[in-house]
Amino acid sequence: MEEPAALALAGTVRRLQRGLDRLRSEERDRAAVDVATGILAERLRCTPAEAAVHLARLARDAGQPAAVLAADIAGLPGFTDDQPAAGPTSTADGRPAPAPPGPALAATPDLVHAAAAVLDQTAGPLGVHAVAVWQRLPGGALALAAHAGLSAAEARAWDRVPPGVGTPADLAVRTGHELWPDDPQLWTAAGPAPDEAGRAVLPMAEGGRCRGALELRWPGPAPPLTRALRRQLHALADLCAGLLDAPHRAGPPDRDGPDQDGADQDGPVLDGLLTPGLLLEPVLHDEEVADFRIVRVNDSFRDPLDRPRSAVEGASILETYPTACATGLFGRLLHAHRSGEPRPAERLHLVFQSGDTPLPATVRLAVAPLGRRLLVSWQLETERSGEGDQAALLRQAQRLARVCGFEEWAAGGRILWNEGLAELYGLPSGAAPVPLARLARHAHPDDEPVIRRLLDSVQRRHRTSSAVFRLVRPDSTQRYTRIVAEPLLDEDGRLTGVRGAYYDVSSQHWTEVALGATRERLADSEQEAAEREQLALRLQQAILPPEPPPFGETGLHAAVRYRPAAKRDRVGGDWYDVLALPDKRVLLAVGDVAGHGVGAATGMVALRHALRGLAVTGAGPGRLLEWANTIALREPDQVTATVVCVLFDPAADEILWARAGHLPPIRLGAGGAQVLPLPHGVLLGALDDAQYEEHTTRLEPGDVLLLYTDGLVERRDRPVEESVDQLIEVAGAPGADLEQYLDRLLECSPSDTEDDTCLIAVRAP
Repeated sequence: MEEPAALALAGTVRRLQRGLDRLRSEERDRAAVDVATGILAERLRCTPAEAAVHLARLARDAGQPAAVLAADIAGLPGFTDDQPAAGPTSTADGRPAPAPPGPALAATPDLVHAAAAVLDQTAGPLGVHAVAVWQRLPGGALALAAHAGLSAAEARAWDRVPPGVGTPADLAVRTGHELWPDDPQLWTAAGPAPDEAGRAVLPMAEGGRCRGALELRWPGPAPPLTRALRRQLHALADLCAGLLDAPHRAGPPDRDGPDQDGADQDGPVLDGLLTPGLLLEPVLHDEEVADFRIVRVNDSFRDPLDRPRSAVEGASILETYPTACATGLFGRLLHAHRSGEPRPAERLHLVFQSGDTPLPATVRLAVAPLGRRLLVSWQLETERSGEGDQAALLRQAQRLARVCGFEEWAAGGRILWNEGLAELYGLPSGAAPVPLARLARHAHPDDEPVIRRLLDSVQRRHRTSSAVFRLVRPDSTQRYTRIVAEPLLDEDGRLTGVRGAYYDVSSQHWTEVALGATRERLADSEQEAAEREQLALRLQQAILPPEPPPFGETGLHAAVRYRPAAKRDRVGGDWYDVLALPDKRVLLAVGDVAGHGVGAATGMVALRHALRGLAVTGAGPGRLLEWANTIALREPDQVTATVVCVLFDPAADEILWARAGHLPPIRLGAGGAQVLPLPHGVLLGALDDAQYEEHTTRLEPGDVLLLYTDGLVERRDRPVEESVDQLIEVAGAPGADLEQYLDRLLECSPSDTEDDTCLIAVRAP
């Protein structure tokens, strides 16, 4: 065999081998896609066609071929067996149904292969003989992006369809509605009679925007299409829509270029605008546009409410300009996005909201789709007319002060209004101004005399005048308004017009009303609080005697002190008691009821009298505190208190004491000061069946026993024990006069809580 022939045959063998390998690879990819589609259909509870759409979108978002992602989902990267998915087995006329159109199509790399695959899967079962994929171009024209089954001449003839031609594909793209063979609108657009040819046209939507259409053609009448088949054909259209952005798609020449969706690509276009502009990105919910996000604004853009650029960029258009969107802005943005057609510049009357103040404005708005985004030219009429910095500053000052100006000329009745006055009156934007002569018709009937005096002062006496009245709007709401008007006079002193301003003082009025009501309530509350605190103080002073009772033969000497709280509202429940009992013993008690005011004072009265009454039974201090605890628990407000209870027996020179969470007594004798041990006992009103331990100690002749409340020693910055030691050291020995000693203790008190204080000092005979 000659060498050239051998080389040629070897090349042919290699070419055929490569073709076989490619076919095997494609078959393996289709099998993996079929398996993954079946898995997704089961998990998502949808049809195989819808699962194929989901797989294609996942692959596009992940930047991977559909076959690679399908192998990962199936967990079978080497799978080669074909496992067809379930679907309808026949059409409505009894013919075999196509294999579910979509699972293998998810692996196609571009629209050319997709169109061929659609025709391959629908030709036999449904009789489709041609498939066309139309792509919408900026401006509304349609381009034949891909086709299968069309002749070369027909494809060239329909390579580009100008906008407004009225083809079935144009109708489907403009309306967003599918056209089926039995739809009269289809035949109105297509031209031929229903018995000559059949067509189905389905819009291809993605991201809330109709981006093109999938057209199926039959050589004659189309077979009946069941709901299930129509649903699968919808899935085919969705798959083709996803391939419009495929990097290797085949279609019309790149005269329009691919979508420019990156912010770095759109930025120069936005910055190149000579007018203020925004770049918006759609926000989708359930595949529908629910909002637009402000991606960027250019350097010329100025927020109508004077917010910084950082407060606008990245924010929602509906949240940033809610009233403007409600007055026409959002509808125009949505229409431009859905249609894909630019909107030429138009004057639009919008309302912006600054707090509670609506700000009407006229905006010259133009919108153009830029890939999946929108490029918006946004220019306020004041900016367009060349408003200077001073004028802009004045406009913003008027907005902040809620001031609207007007001028009215006598000759011809011409009236000049600020835009905000129409909103203040509750009139639509562009409504005729209201002359001063008819101002009373828009005022509350009770305010008509005020309006008449204003007009008389300005028009007849030629004096500047002002008035506050209630402006009644068409919806019956009222705005408290101040008007200031001055006459315009000619050289002869004749009135030529009136100039003035309206101030919306509603917020100020209602603030003053609320402030007045608050002041009245505060005054009532202060008076009531003062009365309650005065009652508590008088009650406490009436209950606590200024000096202890005489002790007769016992020879016992005692002194007491009560220091009220530094603040009247801090009057609390501190109390003391010194009582000579029938058995010659003496009851000494000091307590502190939790809280302040009348409640604490009444709780103090209840416990003090309870202990006085129970002490005559001869019970010890522990038992007395148990009974007092029961009383505290049974009080309506469940009083809690600390108490130290001492029974002094002069005959035996002994004291028996118990405590309920209170500070221990202090014994001052020849050997110095000694803090007595702490018997166990919780505060009153804390626990049912609480028990209180008792301690006994002797008092030598001349010893002084000191009982006190925490108001004497409590500080926020140190333990109570340190404050007690410091106080005893500074105060020194009691000396002969107990009255002076207690006064010295109060003067040297380290306490910083401004709480009330009780003291008892008893000297043993």
